[in-house]
Amino acid sequence: MVTEADILAALERVTGPDGRTPLPQSGALVGLSIQDAKVYAAIAIDPKDAAKAEPMRRSAEAVIKQVKGVAGALVTLTSERPAGSAPAAQDHAGHAHAGHAHAAPAAPAPAAPGPRATAARASTTIPGVKQIIAVASGKGGVGKSTVAANLALALSQGGWKVGLLDADIYGPSVPRLFGLSGKPKVEGKMMIPHEAHGIKLMSIGFLVEEATAMIWRGPMIMSALNQMLREVAWGELDCLIVDMPPGTGDAQLSMAQGVQLAGAVIVSTPQDLALIDARRGISMFQKVNVPVLGIVENMSYFLCPHCGGRSD
Repeated sequence: MVTEADILAALERVTGPDGRTPLPQSGALVGLSIQDAKVYAAIAIDPKDAAKAEPMRRSAEAVIKQVKGVAGALVTLTSERPAGSAPAAQDHAGHAHAGHAHAAPAAPAPAAPGPRATAARASTTIPGVKQIIAVASGKGGVGKSTVAANLALALSQGGWKVGLLDADIYGPSVPRLFGLSGKPKVEGKMMIPHEAHGIKLMSIGFLVEEATAMIWRGPMIMSALNQMLREVAWGELDCLIVDMPPGTGDAQLSMAQGVQLAGAVIVSTPQDLALIDARRGISMFQKVNVPVLGIVENMSYFLCPHCGGRSD
């Protein structure tokens, strides 16, 4: 059985961010856990040193994998630190861990984008919005809207100017998640988005009653989505999070092609049926050349509040 002591002993061979002190003694190792012989570790760094710290991260991952009994290892760089630990200088970046509840991490500071992201931003037709990230799933009921909301909150708390567009016409969730209702104000031809927790919000749920059944066909849906994208006074945003409709139909494909996305986050639950649909979503984004930034496995397990037992 692998223990934390085994992992820490192996990591003595890796120097910390200062290039001299062994990683376990450097104070930079801010997270270490072992689950089913798989090791997860986090190293706190200054965001501006991310590229320079990548060899250290790879070395740490390599030595952990060499420990007898380890089935796998994942080492991440982060600027999120547990309460009470020494802060990194000018922390602006964070790392989100799927499947667990954490305090919202700080957001990554805007960095020099890659060629694909640069091209995406250049062709974006929403004035003032620097980048657009889609949160998508192949099917409904996997917690996509909750993930989108928490991602927006985390980025906002990290200092980014963030908007959240609820593009799920048939099942809008943002009004309930943020406890808001009422039609947005209109100035000229532009709708003024609602705002909560520093995030600008738009949803079809603000425009129709909650109990109203949406029986629109494709062209009407696309017209509504286009209005909520381009006829809303988003202002200056570092990022617009789009809570996509579930599935891979016309609405989803049109959204992916109609706005140049900087990337997509896929949300799934662990069941085989959900994963089949998640793969379809990944395939759709690959076909329209949208990079998949990551996959969140939501609702991984249930912890009994009475006995503490875990049910996967």
